[in-house]
Amino acid sequence: MSRYTDPNWGRSALITIDTQNDFSLSGSKAEVAGTPDILPTMKELVQAYRQAQQPIIHVIRLYKEDGSNVDICRREAIEEGNTLVLPGSDGAELVDELKPSERSRLDDQLLLDGFFQQLGEHDWAMYKPRWGAFYQTRLEEFLIERKIDTLIFAGCNFPNCPRTSMYEASERDFRVVMTEDAISGVYDKGMEEMKNIGVSILSSKEIIKQINLAQ
Repeated sequence: MSRYTDPNWGRSALITIDTQNDFSLSGSKAEVAGTPDILPTMKELVQAYRQAQQPIIHVIRLYKEDGSNVDICRREAIEEGNTLVLPGSDGAELVDELKPSERSRLDDQLLLDGFFQQLGEHDWAMYKPRWGAFYQTRLEEFLIERKIDTLIFAGCNFPNCPRTSMYEASERDFRVVMTEDAISGVYDKGMEEMKNIGVSILSSKEIIKQINLAQ
């Protein structure tokens, strides 16, 4: 542990990554293995952050039907008629476990235009156009405005978007925490690499305990 990388729990935000119906539900069209299993744990984390009145940022993907905003490794499939996290579809919505309200729905145009959408008193959604949550987004500005210096990551799916987002956060000198039991696709070598760049790896129970103590 280090005075530069130790979490500041009272100045932390919870970041959920790509926990949308198309990726996260059992039997969904692009189910990511292990994601349905972590939803109860993610729900506990989200509830703890709401109770602590600290920010929760739900980072999501949206793939336009024409494929124009899609990663090049998936663009051809979308151009050929495959639909995934299509703006306005139920598949693009956050899973029910994470919503602050049953009535919460994403404002696709607002998000695609690069703005944050407030979903609840302490919940926001934001769209990212590629793997990392900081790439061509206003996330860093949003966090600095709120004096957030510690980011807690959870979601789907470690080798891709959470991993990239944690590297990007570290590059910007944020203190980074990886929730080991609330990210799908985690593997030992990946956790070792995260530790090597100063990421704290903690269980959801440890994080919730620290959040409660910081209140």
